[in-house]
Amino acid sequence: MVFNLIHALPSAALQPRGSMLLRWCAMVCLVLACGGCAGLPKDVDRPPSTAFDASSAPTALSALVAERRQAAGGKSPSGFLLLSGPQEAYGSRLALVQAAQKTLDLQYYAIHADASSARLLRGVVEAARRGVRVRILLDDFHSTGRNALVMRMAFEPGIEMRMFNPVAGTRASALGRLWGSVTDFSRVQQRMHNKLFLADSVMGVTGGRNLGDAYFGQGQAENFVDLDVLAVGPIVGEMARSFDSYWNNPRAYPVQSLITEEELARIRSQALPSESDGAPAKGAPSPSAHADLAWNEEPMDLRSAEFAWAPAVMLVDKPAKIALDGEDAPVPTEGAAPADTVVDGLLNLMDRTRKDLLIISPYFVPGEDMKKAFADARARGVRVRVLTNSLASNDAPIAHVGYARHREDLLAMGVELYELRSEQAGLRSAFGSSGGGGSVGASRSMLHSKVMVMDGRLVAVGSMNLDLRSQLQNTEIALLIRSRALAAEAAQQIEAAMREASWHLQRTDSGALVWRAPEGSGLADAYTDPDASLGLRLLLRLLGPLAPDHLL
Repeated sequence: MVFNLIHALPSAALQPRGSMLLRWCAMVCLVLACGGCAGLPKDVDRPPSTAFDASSAPTALSALVAERRQAAGGKSPSGFLLLSGPQEAYGSRLALVQAAQKTLDLQYYAIHADASSARLLRGVVEAARRGVRVRILLDDFHSTGRNALVMRMAFEPGIEMRMFNPVAGTRASALGRLWGSVTDFSRVQQRMHNKLFLADSVMGVTGGRNLGDAYFGQGQAENFVDLDVLAVGPIVGEMARSFDSYWNNPRAYPVQSLITEEELARIRSQALPSESDGAPAKGAPSPSAHADLAWNEEPMDLRSAEFAWAPAVMLVDKPAKIALDGEDAPVPTEGAAPADTVVDGLLNLMDRTRKDLLIISPYFVPGEDMKKAFADARARGVRVRVLTNSLASNDAPIAHVGYARHREDLLAMGVELYELRSEQAGLRSAFGSSGGGGSVGASRSMLHSKVMVMDGRLVAVGSMNLDLRSQLQNTEIALLIRSRALAAEAAQQIEAAMREASWHLQRTDSGALVWRAPEGSGLADAYTDPDASLGLRLLLRLLGPLAPDHLL
């Protein structure tokens, strides 16, 4: 069966940042010499559909939300629960899959063909077989090799699947995908980065996580530190309408218009040569076979969940932020982004901050308008603290140069910088590859949460980074929640990570950079990027000038 899938490739979790830049450049000469490749299909049939209207008919989930709100005496109609660990993140999604009666809508940047996703997708298929309408919308960047097998969901009864902003070219390998990418470089660089997991339009998850082992603590070489929020009530109806705007957009292509079931079968035979349909590949563990699970396969008990009932708004980019096939994608420049993008909305909120601004942005490449927002906040006396990846913890270290360019300016204006500590990183990690191997529990930690806490009363959780890619190119989504309780919970987690698991970047009296060791770690302070080899640091110094901020 299609859902007996094996481990993702070591670099499968990467985003199309600097990690792809070198290979794209290597392919350009070949493409120019040999000509382009076939384009995307024309006159595609996209039957429109809309989200389930939760007010039209009661469901078990809507009844549960009403019950939980009444029991808590909630004044606001929508409730929220932070999902900060693999167990809550995985269990909440399992619970939504099992409880859905009308619809399941999934929108993701990446779904990896590995054990964690296999368990969730089996549940989605079971939901479809009991009559739940399933729609899956997936960005098309990673759907090559074994990860293309996720597209077989489109051929399951009761499931529709569409790919957003498809990339032309074969799906049999990443190399073939790069061949199709370089001929349309600007558009391919623009990706749908939104993440939604919605049940019956009344409960849903959003945040930083994609679906795959590395996002649920099961990566054998590297794992992401991430944060989601489980939302319930009317706000989920708004999230569902956002899903519709992407689903019914001409940038979304039904899987059947891009690839046949027979072509997927051929990819399957190449990617999983030792596997027959219905049997796991030899030596490939199922989710329950992991020796050291970061989560169990029990769904979250939604009846005992303690939601914070609070006012909230959804921030979401419009699909039109990404160029249509055949259109010339605009060259990203600062100041050219639409005023209603998610990142610009957060920058506007920064202007209203009066006391404290706490930020997690794993990819932190502040353009001039972001730096101005920080400078203005500091001029008002606002304390600004940012937690981001260190060079060693960045899954695409080439992207780190975009942040490193601005560190001294940020420190000069009084921004407090913290970098997540991770394991040793060398040359092989320069473009996102860990080198493979390792066991669960010994993997490298990489920051992936996207969170802002403002004045201890507003918290934003979403898919966005504070970088030019999120601001100018990718589409993003975020929930902005006005809750002191939720803000305090998020701040406590962020501050603990800063204190106990991060290097505190400062300047010495002579002006040199120094990385202060995490509290209680017993480590010595560092005077170069800690845990990163000399070879990696030198390589990035050479490549840095060739990589503009908006591509990182």
